[in-house]
Amino acid sequence: MDWQTLTSQLFPQGHDIQERLHFLSGTGTVDGQEVAVIGTTGHAPIGIEIALAQARAVLETVRRHPGRPILILVDTQGQRLRHRDEMLGINSYMAHLGKCIELARRSGHRVIGLVYDQALSGGFITSGLMADACFALPDATIRVMGLPAMARITKVPEERLTELAKTDPVFAPGAGNYLRMGGLQAIWEDDFAARLAAAIRDSDSVDRRRALGFERGGRKLAQPVAQAVSAGEHVRPA
Repeated sequence: MDWQTLTSQLFPQGHDIQERLHFLSGTGTVDGQEVAVIGTTGHAPIGIEIALAQARAVLETVRRHPGRPILILVDTQGQRLRHRDEMLGINSYMAHLGKCIELARRSGHRVIGLVYDQALSGGFITSGLMADACFALPDATIRVMGLPAMARITKVPEERLTELAKTDPVFAPGAGNYLRMGGLQAIWEDDFAARLAAAIRDSDSVDRRRALGFERGGRKLAQPVAQAVSAGEHVRPA
């Protein structure tokens, strides 16, 4: 779904969101409430310019509109793989974006992430996954790393990873698998405006992803291990 169609459904009461070089920004009204919107489109690679633009938009909202909810629209192929960006320290720029979103959360802004097209690697980690709650549309493509790249890095044959992906959501892309792992709160299939209003109303700053992953059977060890560590228990390697 393109961002214009999506935002018209998210904000039937109107919005002023604009695109500039794959960067989205503006405001929309849902359930009578103003919402700040930042995001990306066109499978944007996150370079230093877009990372800074998103961070600036978050900080401006914190400075000028205390408490205003923030919606992060995600469509990215991950960080831009250019020598220039690497030499300028793209990792620091993306970390800065993540810190700005965390500042907004700690300052009382409800932050909602929505993957409406594609979400890959660091571009997703420092945006949608930093939100109080992250959601996705059914056809969204979500993955940290493609299986061919994963095979090259881990030295595990791609055929073996493909087989594992059939039963283990950790290896498999797609919104459904991230839902099972707890990375997504829910998948939105209809009535986007009502779902956004409910997400803003019901979200809080408590991170429930481990618990959700355990309940849904997608991450079976993260929650028990975290509980054991917090209780001071000794955790034996599996």
